Amino acid sequence: MAPWDSIPRGLLSKGAVVEAQGRKARAAWISVASNTTLVVLKLIVGITIGSVAVLSEAIHSGMDLAASVIALFAVRRSGRPADDEHPFGHGKVENLSGVAEALLIFAAAIWIIVEAVDKLRHPGPISLVGWGIAIMLVSAIVNTLVSRMLFRVGSETDSVALQADAWHLRTDVYTSVGVMGGLALIWVGHRVLPTVDLDWLDPVAGIAVALLIMSAAYRLTVHAIRDLMDVSLDEEEEWIRGQILALKPTIRAYHKLRTRKAGPTRFVDVHVLVDSDMHLDQAHEISQRLEDAIEDRFPGTSVTVHMEPCDCACEPACVGDCLLEPEERISLSTT
Repeated sequence: MAPWDSIPRGLLSKGAVVEAQGRKARAAWISVASNTTLVVLKLIVGITIGSVAVLSEAIHSGMDLAASVIALFAVRRSGRPADDEHPFGHGKVENLSGVAEALLIFAAAIWIIVEAVDKLRHPGPISLVGWGIAIMLVSAIVNTLVSRMLFRVGSETDSVALQADAWHLRTDVYTSVGVMGGLALIWVGHRVLPTVDLDWLDPVAGIAVALLIMSAAYRLTVHAIRDLMDVSLDEEEEWIRGQILALKPTIRAYHKLRTRKAGPTRFVDVHVLVDSDMHLDQAHEISQRLEDAIEDRFPGTSVTVHMEPCDCACEPACVGDCLLEPEERISLSTT
């Protein structure tokens, strides 16, 4: 049995591309709607009770909203087919959106730290702490549900933009819980230790939020830049090598295996060497089957297989990826 006969089908077939784009767009719209609601609620509560931590969370959700809008634009744009101006497609729009989202997070974190330090220098009382706790609880629940949905759709459709947006919201869950904890301590302190000032916990919680946000922004930046820098895909290359090795000795050698990724689209380029006497139709069939195998395993991949003749006049560069044993090379070269 040829190696491509037992390849499991990928998560998406070519006929499901349009459906996948629709799912991605719907998920992005849900994220936009939820973040808009949370921004408004947090701003109202934060201003009402005078909590810098809640206001910092409102700004954080505002950055999440901007990120969601960017993600929505990215998934709609990246789904466009290749054209004359963009022959390799528009996939890197998603990676660019990831970098933009990370920069927004950094900006939000800096603003939060500035506001928190100012609150530490000029402290003020916090009133109606229970409202702050309530909105943080609502925020944590909503963002948990939406981030799970984004992670699921982003993973199933291989969307960098949706996964970045999901990480934003997951970070917001952690920070909301942290702010809620700080406000809860202040609320308890006002009742148990009314003479002790614990309002400083509010700006400290805001600074903790900012540090967590910066950490998430760093991870997002690294993830997005990897694909922008065309870093090779180790897992995919290992699988492709296994498929090529299974075809020896029909395939005598291979070299220049290169892989990269732009958004959800992978690009594979490899040179394959076969018997120099092989008929062109046979060589084309091998090339086509290898391309089909890769596209089936990694849907949406653009594959280019260069077929080259092997006359067993092995150059050093060729020997490194030769699939024949040394004695086979000697035998073939002397016949």
